[in-house]
Amino acid sequence: MEDSRIDKQFEFFREIDKEKFIGRQTYLTDAQRKENDAEHAWHMAIMTILLSEYSNEKIDVLKTVTMLLIHDLVEIDAGDTYAYDEEGKKTKRVRELAAADRIFGILPEEQGEKMRGLWDEFEAGETAEAKFAHAMDHIQPLMLNAATDGKSWEEHGIRLSQVMGRNKNTAEGSKALWEYAYQKFIAPNVDKGRLTKD
Repeated sequence: MEDSRIDKQFEFFREIDKEKFIGRQTYLTDAQRKENDAEHAWHMAIMTILLSEYSNEKIDVLKTVTMLLIHDLVEIDAGDTYAYDEEGKKTKRVRELAAADRIFGILPEEQGEKMRGLWDEFEAGETAEAKFAHAMDHIQPLMLNAATDGKSWEEHGIRLSQVMGRNKNTAEGSKALWEYAYQKFIAPNVDKGRLTKD
């Protein structure tokens, strides 16, 4: 076993522990605290394993799960940019590219390139796996927002048009899951006034 290779791998594992400290704006189902990036990734990974049957196209589940487990690692450096933070979105890409270079660069070269390639594929959102991963990344917080009676949406004054804009491509990954999410998670919160119509 080559020491420097395994050393790099464990250096990466220690580094990505920092993902547990990256807070998000979505509350856990008890509405007492907000989830962190690692919890978000774990949740989507399990969702993908169980919901992949609803993908518009056949997907490689392990590849999709891997994308979801690594896609927010860049936030260790770049921070979490809230989905509805228009100002933060202006610099998000530059911050995240620099973070991807550094964080995936810790790994042995071929593993770093593989992980970076999957991250780039997720970002491009063009393959069946990336489209389904994006659907999970959008539907998971919709589910949690609905479970907390729209708490985060209310706190931020989020409007229905913002949620629809963010989800304009969600159906590309799964029409069935998008329709379910709209009917079960979004529409009831509009009816309750948690999401205001423009």
